[in-house]
Amino acid sequence: MSDLQNIKNRFGIIGNYPALNRALEKAIQVAPTDISVLVIGESGTGKEFIPKIIHSESKRKHQPYIVVNCGAIPEGTIDSELFGHEKGAFTGATSTRKGYFEVADGGTIFLDEVGELPLQTQVRLLRVLESGEFMKVGSSQIQKTNVRIVAATNVNMMNAIQEGKFREDLYYRLNTVQVDMPPLRERKGDIHLLFRKFAIDFAEKYRMPELILTEDAVRYLESYSFPGNVRQLRNLVEQMTVVEQSRTI
Repeated sequence: MSDLQNIKNRFGIIGNYPALNRALEKAIQVAPTDISVLVIGESGTGKEFIPKIIHSESKRKHQPYIVVNCGAIPEGTIDSELFGHEKGAFTGATSTRKGYFEVADGGTIFLDEVGELPLQTQVRLLRVLESGEFMKVGSSQIQKTNVRIVAATNVNMMNAIQEGKFREDLYYRLNTVQVDMPPLRERKGDIHLLFRKFAIDFAEKYRMPELILTEDAVRYLESYSFPGNVRQLRNLVEQMTVVEQSRTI
């Protein structure tokens, strides 16, 4: 069995679309190195698989793997979350706290929605990428960390740079290798395969008969644009499994 098929089986990745295969192959190829990777793709395309593959195929695989959703952490606390803080650094800092970069030392950190990082945090992140150094919030002591950084975004980074929302030097540091995840609307041949996988999974989960698609239904799904991509298809199949009276769609 090929490395690619092995990875697909291990991570439950369905599909044979060439651009998907290229993305997975690139992840396998760069995994043994320590270079930074930027995963580009629309929301719901499965960008989170790439850092998991990279970590699992790297020499860091037995070390921590930490996921940070940069868009879900308030601007006022993100520096503390990423780099830690000293006791008394700000109101509510009642004790010293390790940040993700300290906890992930030796392992891999996945910065999802990296395009949402505030500019002040981008400066700190650039320092980590350049020298492996950081300081806790409220501290003047330099600390070292040895982490592999994989980042992902669904925003147009060149636009963000032109609008002054993202540092160009940080972009090029993160984007040593770029992995592009294709949208589902380009993967028409994979839509039925994905539907069947989700239908089997949800039939088992809810102890209900499996949904079966007619040829007309397959054609309809293949013509639909799926703005929410694979996540939207998965949610659709789950909803239909529970709600639809007929098992043939």
